[in-house]
Amino acid sequence: MTETETFTPELLSRQGERNAWVFALAATIGLVFIRTWAIVPSWVWLFVGFLYFSALAISLGNWMDRRTRLTLFPNGVAYENGLRRVRLGWNEIQQIRVLPHRWGRKVDVIGKTAHFSFKTLGEVQFRGETRGRTGFAQGDAILDALIRSAELLLVTRQESYTIYSRE
Repeated sequence: MTETETFTPELLSRQGERNAWVFALAATIGLVFIRTWAIVPSWVWLFVGFLYFSALAISLGNWMDRRTRLTLFPNGVAYENGLRRVRLGWNEIQQIRVLPHRWGRKVDVIGKTAHFSFKTLGEVQFRGETRGRTGFAQGDAILDALIRSAELLLVTRQESYTIYSRE
């Protein structure tokens, strides 16, 4: 690798995040009105808490996706997603595992002291219609560059996974 290249993942619509927050807020407003004339069972409070937890988890996932960068340097690779920063030299990469995923493939890059994962391009289908794309559009090219630059060998190829390693 002679040049520095930076990649970002495809981003899904934020409509699901908006819907989750609307449901959580609507459930809270409903609880406030119901509570004025009736006793609310504890399971309802747990359900509303679950709605808020779900909305928060979706927001965190979207925030991380929008900050994800994978950069290939002449001497290594860097990955960051807002919560995690990893930089590995080519000689530090010990193993790469490629596993099937619901949308695309999941690639685990494992180094001596750190690791990171990314997903290759996948399409979100609903009723036979493509609703969005997720993962890295250049995911297969990134995977090939990682294997080639880290000088890894194919160790295991099963139907459900592939492992590349130095040994």
